[in-house]
Amino acid sequence: MQTSKRVKVWDPLVRIFHWSLVAAFAVAFVTEDDWMRLHALAGYVVTSLLVFRGMWGFVGTRHARFTDFVRRPRVVLEYLRSLIRSGARRYLGHNPAGGAMIVVLLLMLTLTALSGMVVYAIGDKAGPLAGWFLGTPVWWEKIFGELHEGLANTTLFMVFVHVGGVLIESLRHRENLVRSMWTGFKRV
Repeated sequence: MQTSKRVKVWDPLVRIFHWSLVAAFAVAFVTEDDWMRLHALAGYVVTSLLVFRGMWGFVGTRHARFTDFVRRPRVVLEYLRSLIRSGARRYLGHNPAGGAMIVVLLLMLTLTALSGMVVYAIGDKAGPLAGWFLGTPVWWEKIFGELHEGLANTTLFMVFVHVGGVLIESLRHRENLVRSMWTGFKRV
């Protein structure tokens, strides 16, 4: 028996964060070289959003808090096993695998942003880390540039895995999780 009752799960700040992060990462990913100013600006937006989300993970609404969705690896693995057996239960907030993916994405985005700031600091002697990297040999720019690009590509791959997980869960539970991230509501 399906119920049509809905409950607010995602607060407006989580939803604005989510879609702003999607847009800022997309802009950062497709711009560089001739568009370096826009690339750097998008990277700063990503960084600012990550700082906000880090704070909101401790003081935000129930389902925004890390304590609501960060689980031990054992719990995540048990959830994935039950998913394979088609017995995974539905969660109102993030399920354990979804919570783990959020942690991975936040970590990957943080490392990508930091490595980008290091590249900017060494190569252009600009950005918030410029003072820390004065006198750094220029060849470090290439090393951090390769790291930055690898992290960005890995992050994009993880985004595709995340979207795949959202689609699988939407089909399994017959609910539009993308819509719920726009409206904030899920069915009870």
